[in-house]
Amino acid sequence: MITETLEAAPARSSARPYREHPRSLTHPPRTGLLLVLPAVIFVSVFVLAPLLVAVYISLTNFPLIGDYRFIGLENYAQAFTDPAFGWSIVYTLIYTAIVTLPILLLGYTLAVLVRSNRRGAKVLRTVFFIPYVVGLTTLSFLMVLEAQPDSGMINLILKWVGLTDGSTAWLVDGRLGTILICGLVVWGVSGLTMMLLMSGMQGIPSDVYESAELDGAGWWRTERHITLPMLRRTIALSLIISVIGSFLAFTQFFILTQGGPGSQTTTVVMAIYKRAFVQLQLGAATAMSLLLVVIIGLVTAAQFWLLREKD
Repeated sequence: MITETLEAAPARSSARPYREHPRSLTHPPRTGLLLVLPAVIFVSVFVLAPLLVAVYISLTNFPLIGDYRFIGLENYAQAFTDPAFGWSIVYTLIYTAIVTLPILLLGYTLAVLVRSNRRGAKVLRTVFFIPYVVGLTTLSFLMVLEAQPDSGMINLILKWVGLTDGSTAWLVDGRLGTILICGLVVWGVSGLTMMLLMSGMQGIPSDVYESAELDGAGWWRTERHITLPMLRRTIALSLIISVIGSFLAFTQFFILTQGGPGSQTTTVVMAIYKRAFVQLQLGAATAMSLLLVVIIGLVTAAQFWLLREKD
C-alpha cells in the first residue's frame, strides 16, 4: 500500500501544470506601462516633436517672416564655412577653458571651509551661495554700473591701489571684457560647485578620517588620498555642469558687451541669436543650434570617458 502511494506521487506532481511567468496580483503587467506613459508622452511632445521640427526647419531657408523652401544641407555647409560661426566656437572654447578650472578650485576651497558644522559655517554657506541665487542676469546689470570709467567701483578700487588711472573702459575692449566676464562668472557660479562638493564631502564616513588621523596623516595627505578619490563622481558632475553651462553662455555677454567690439566676444549661442533674430535666418540658425547640440554631446562624452572610474 505504501509502495503504491510513493509511485503515484510523482505522477500527480508531473500532471500539475507548470507556469513560467506567474501573474502578479499586486503588480499586473499593465501597471508599469501606465506608470511610464506620462513620461513617454511628455518626452514625445516636448522633446522629440520639437527636435523633429527643428531638423526640418534646418533643411529649409525659413526666414522667420515670409515663405520658405526646402534647400537640403545647404545651411550646414554654410555653417562649416562661415568664419563668424567658426570664431564663435573658438572663442567659446577659450572662454570655457579659462573659467572651468577656477570655478572648480574656488568651489572646492569654499566647500572645505563650510563642510563642517562649526559655528558660522551655515552663515558662510549662505554668503557664498547668494551670488548663484541672485543669478548672472542681475549680476551682469550690476557689473555694467560698476565697470563704468571714472565712476564704477572697479575703476575706483584699481585707481586707489595704483594699478590704473581709473578710466579703463572694460566693456569696449575684447580682452578686458573677457577678463571681466570670466571673473564675474567664476564669482557667480562657484557657489553651486561649492554646494555639490560639500554634499559629497559630508557623505564621506567620519571613521575614515579618524583612521587616517590615527595613522598620522596630515591635512594634505587626507585630502589627496581620501577626499579627492571619494569625490571623483561629484567632481565629474561639477565639471560637466560647468562645461555645458560655458558652452551655453549668453546672458552675461549679451548684457555686458553685446558680443563686441565687432565679434570679439561673440559666443556660439550669441552667434545663433544674431543669425535668427537680427538677420532673420531661422533655418540657418536652427542648423547651427543642432551642430551645437552635437558639439556639446561630443564634449560631454569625452568628459565621461576621461573622468570614468578606472578599475
